[in-house]
Amino acid sequence: MTESEFLKQAEATLDQIEATLEELANTSDLDVECTRSGNVLEIEFIDNGTKIIVNSQAPMQELWVAAKSGGFHFKAQGAQWMNTRDATELFAALSQMVSQQGGVEVILRDGN
Repeated sequence: MTESEFLKQAEATLDQIEATLEELANTSDLDVECTRSGNVLEIEFIDNGTKIIVNSQAPMQELWVAAKSGGFHFKAQGAQWMNTRDATELFAALSQMVSQQGGVEVILRDGN
């Protein structure tokens, strides 16, 4: 994958995560606020002040996630982002992290 292809796929993924969480904040009991600065998406949980950070790492061609449960690296495999340690898919992993930190069951889905 070229760097421009990676950046396009990473940008689309960050956009999708942000849009989905903002919609959930408006339509469910999930109380989050998303802030985006370039390739960094910060998800803040208002009730407890914790955060999840998702950012793209172009040199590694990975998306990195920092959450209360730890730090995770995801590499593109086709249209999906897979955890480099245990092959968990990004949206499934984020669903668990957001549910845990937000106190509300959330299911995020890949739009592909």
